[in-house]
Amino acid sequence: MTDAYLELIDRKRIRHTPTGFDVAADGLNPDLFEWQRRVVSWALKRGRAAVFADCGLGKTAMQLEWAHRVHQHAGRPVLVLAPLAVAAQTQREGEKFGIDVTVCRDQRDVVDGINVTNFEMLARFDPATFGGLVLDESSILKAYTGTTRNAIQSFADAIAFRLACTATPAPNDVMEMTNHSEFVGSLQGKQILSLFMQVDYKDGSAGKQSYVLKQRARRAYYEWLASWAIALRRPSDANGSDDGFVLPPLEVVDLVVDAESAPTEGQLFALEASTLQERNRARRDSIDDRVARVAELVAADPDEPWIVWCGLNDESQALTAAIPGAVEITGSDHPDVKAERMAAFSRGDVRVLVTKPSIAGWGMNWQHCARVAFLGLSDSWEQYYQAVRRCYRFGQQRTVRVYRVTASTEGAVLTNIERKERQAAEMMDGMVDAMGELTFGRDREPVAVKRDTRTGDGWTMHLGDSVQVLDELDDGAADMALFSPPFPGMYMYTDTPFDIGNTSSMDEMIEHFRFVAAKMRRVVKPGRLCCIHLMQLPAYGTRDGFQGIIDYRGRVIAMMLEEGWRYASEVTIDKDPQRQARAHKEHGLLYKTLATDSTRNRQALADYLLVFRNRGENAEPVRSGIHAKYQPDGGWITQDEWIEWAAPVWYRHTPGIPGGIRETDVLTRVGPNEERHLCPLQQGVIERAVKLWSNPGDVVLSPFGGIGSEGVGSLRFERRFLGIELNEAYWQQACRNLETAASPTLLDGSAA
Repeated sequence: MTDAYLELIDRKRIRHTPTGFDVAADGLNPDLFEWQRRVVSWALKRGRAAVFADCGLGKTAMQLEWAHRVHQHAGRPVLVLAPLAVAAQTQREGEKFGIDVTVCRDQRDVVDGINVTNFEMLARFDPATFGGLVLDESSILKAYTGTTRNAIQSFADAIAFRLACTATPAPNDVMEMTNHSEFVGSLQGKQILSLFMQVDYKDGSAGKQSYVLKQRARRAYYEWLASWAIALRRPSDANGSDDGFVLPPLEVVDLVVDAESAPTEGQLFALEASTLQERNRARRDSIDDRVARVAELVAADPDEPWIVWCGLNDESQALTAAIPGAVEITGSDHPDVKAERMAAFSRGDVRVLVTKPSIAGWGMNWQHCARVAFLGLSDSWEQYYQAVRRCYRFGQQRTVRVYRVTASTEGAVLTNIERKERQAAEMMDGMVDAMGELTFGRDREPVAVKRDTRTGDGWTMHLGDSVQVLDELDDGAADMALFSPPFPGMYMYTDTPFDIGNTSSMDEMIEHFRFVAAKMRRVVKPGRLCCIHLMQLPAYGTRDGFQGIIDYRGRVIAMMLEEGWRYASEVTIDKDPQRQARAHKEHGLLYKTLATDSTRNRQALADYLLVFRNRGENAEPVRSGIHAKYQPDGGWITQDEWIEWAAPVWYRHTPGIPGGIRETDVLTRVGPNEERHLCPLQQGVIERAVKLWSNPGDVVLSPFGGIGSEGVGSLRFERRFLGIELNEAYWQQACRNLETAASPTLLDGSAA
């Protein structure tokens, strides 16, 4: 392998480049735990980073030490943005660690040091003043409108050093990761979608798009995250001791209030709520019963501080009236009023606080409280988690009891929350485990490419990187090349940067493909052909910024010409638009789109077989035609076949009409969890290609052998096969398919 190739492979690893400075962990604030100092040292070196640490692990202390060191290094003030009422709490935390923090309301209050304000006051500050910016509880960004989020990002773009801290990132939530990635200056949202995510069509219907992490992108995704973020559930995740960080028991008590709801129009009986509108109606119909139940709970435990979480204004008002001494915080209250009432609850001046998770569910430390009640639940697991964690967090010494009071008519909201809780725990565990191997300087090397070779009767199948294996092959080892290359769609087939398809752009894809094209010039005999089967690529607005077509065909043609191949011919392969619309949920092919806006329609994407000739003279002509005058005793292609095959379009098979390419005539993929090839090579296309452009006994090369499609077709017509495949599961399946195809009982005994 050349240095240029290895440089390309290293460049394809998606990482965030550090922009910070070095401060040894043992040189940081001695009042921090050793593992906290390691986290701060790591974040300072990154310059722009995120710390995803569970509640009570000391995010405030770590972010203040980070801010203190950035202030010393940059010689400019640092601003901490925090949720409402958390600013004063941050100032108090700073006093514990000997760090001065100034609470600011606007630019006039800023001092040369660490300054803290609320997210809502950001417009009052000038970003040019600051050398560093901290987002405390950065997941709260999802709760703001696009305009506010954009304002925060615009503010951050002007500041060199940035730190985001939160307890509840959702690594599979595109908006969550987009907010944090853009804040630290890494990938943009469209890049994240293109590289790591795939569309998940709910209920199998187009138009209801959500995104899930690609199966094979997991390793690379967490490697990218670990280049700018660290996730911690407990100190041991950062090689620390968990002593003193063991949470007390959490008791969750579900109380279901029997409630009657009037049937909706057209129904005889009231049904369990399923839609959001129905659940809200069920909540309103059951307010009195649920309020009475919560008031009983609070009255039965009069010596305990309580926080009661609501979702509706009517719930909040009714609860405050039903519980003596309860203090309510509403969205319409002035920020100063909200902050003072939260502080009063923190001081113990207020025993029962009634509010919404969206108002006070972020950032506050209320370990003095061990009684929590929810007057109904929403579908937001994150809001529920954050609300519970105001009290149930490291530092809590008592058993925390959480009451969830819902109505029997509210539907499966509890089941939904519990499902999301399990999913979040699994994701966080996976995130911590994967990122733990990559932080603190232990960067993972690229996956080693496995190398193996298996041979059979008329075939050889190599396991490995095509560029490396082509280097090992003899000059002129192949008489013809025939293959369907990967497409630029990250992590569709493997998770290694040696995979040509694992590219972040078309330019990078072509750059990698170029190494294969150049090396095939030596391996394919002079004057012989290289046949590349591909299709154009659809462009999507969410991923590519526009809707249309990406010219993959044109880029491959240009690259092959640049590498010395001659453009010999091409065939267009007809495709079924209805089948394509169903398989790929293409809006441009739907009849519905024709009725709504036909300027959004397009034709189905055809396949192409691009044929290139290697330079030099062909020493062994391929005499394939059966001809009474020029070849009376040889050949294998009839005149009728040639009339069909000479056409510029190879049409798909039509029942009742001889000939045509059957779209479904492809080899079966490895298993149900393996991704489908975007453009599988049909056996009918392989038959025509090997019969037209190779002799019996010739060697057909496929540098992207997959599960052996080209090999099976070659053996069937008495050609030999030389394949290369990077994916070990595909390689194993290819060997099985080739072994079966090479069986004498399956060969028809003729080149025809």
